[in-house]
Amino acid sequence: MREHLMFQVDAFSDRVFAGNPAAVMVLDTALPDLLMQAIAAENNLAETAFVLPEGASWSIRWFTPTQEAAFCGHATLAAAHVLASEYGRGEDFRFRTGTVGELRASRNGPARYTLDLPLLEPAPLDEIPVALPAIFPKGWKAVFRNFENLFVELGGPDDVAGFRPDMAMIARLAPFGLGITAAGGATHDGDPVDFVSRYFAPAAGIPEDPVTGSAHTTLAPYWARRLGRTDMSAFQASRRGGLVGCQIAGDRVLLSGRAATFFKAGIRLPG
Repeated sequence: MREHLMFQVDAFSDRVFAGNPAAVMVLDTALPDLLMQAIAAENNLAETAFVLPEGASWSIRWFTPTQEAAFCGHATLAAAHVLASEYGRGEDFRFRTGTVGELRASRNGPARYTLDLPLLEPAPLDEIPVALPAIFPKGWKAVFRNFENLFVELGGPDDVAGFRPDMAMIARLAPFGLGITAAGGATHDGDPVDFVSRYFAPAAGIPEDPVTGSAHTTLAPYWARRLGRTDMSAFQASRRGGLVGCQIAGDRVLLSGRAATFFKAGIRLPG
């Protein structure tokens, strides 16, 4: 048996038991894909991030309990937090990915980070999926998409908070996840924000994701145009909840948030 370190970090939160938990493993050598998938399934978190040094940068891969993810923001923030606070590897990080190019992360205060991510333009739907009217029988204000998700704008923040997902019906949207959003709203502590959202991907093993950084790379430009602003505050109104600062910077989106380490553990792997 081989022992490896693993961390669990609550991302987009200044305290544990809030934000979005992600597991992070910093590796010396690559693990087989099937083993990384088995570790992610055992963790049963929205994502487990595997980070491997590559010269002056890092490769990063993310796995849900059922499949490899193409893009994950909160686990990238968690990985930067582990590299900075647990390994002392500096304060600025570049991550190479297989699908969305280079991601950057910087620590700009105690447990405070900024992610520099590609802006994913909100695009119109060529055809409304047959499941969507059943999921939203009262309709919607707008529908748009990016390469991996569908997004539905609802009438207001109360509609987002009160939405009761039909997971079986949402799973029929696969391979897309589903984000819902509205202008305005507030955090669970009552602080006002510019927009709110929630996110669901049951077909990928994520019934409701507590805070979805990657979704904000499309939500931020959508709301920047709607609100006429390039600097916004967002809240993902899941039960745990998470505050996300959003800034448009050309073809990039800067997401800011905090992170808190929940545990550091040794795990034992075969071989």
